[in-house]
Amino acid sequence: QVQLVESGGDLVQPGGSLRLSCAASGFTFSNFVVGWFRQAPGKGREGVTCIGTRHDKIYYADGVRGRFTIFRDDVRNMVWLQMNSLTPEDTAVYYCSATVGQTVQATCEFHSIADYWGQGTQVTVSS
Repeated sequence: QVQLVESGGDLVQPGGSLRLSCAASGFTFSNFVVGWFRQAPGKGREGVTCIGTRHDKIYYADGVRGRFTIFRDDVRNMVWLQMNSLTPEDTAVYYCSATVGQTVQATCEFHSIADYWGQGTQVTVSS
């Protein structure tokens, strides 16, 4: 059974940090581009960051570059999103995804091509 399970979402003050985790099972994780997406209330799902199978290609959306970092461990079948300098605009449900056979950029730009999704974790940035 394929599963992606996110955790780590929370309420955090502006300027704070959070680390999200995503645990994968039921498929060959190392063969997949993995990514983090988010969806704010009333908005569409947007790609935040994606990392390739060889860990050498990483895509960051313009609004998070320099603040967010993605990293993966193919032995533990995990992917993390370290988020720093959070702002209220980062408030959203965050989802991890896994996509096979696509480029890192395409994976992040076209969420509809993802093969697997997690259930999401809520991040709220507010004072």
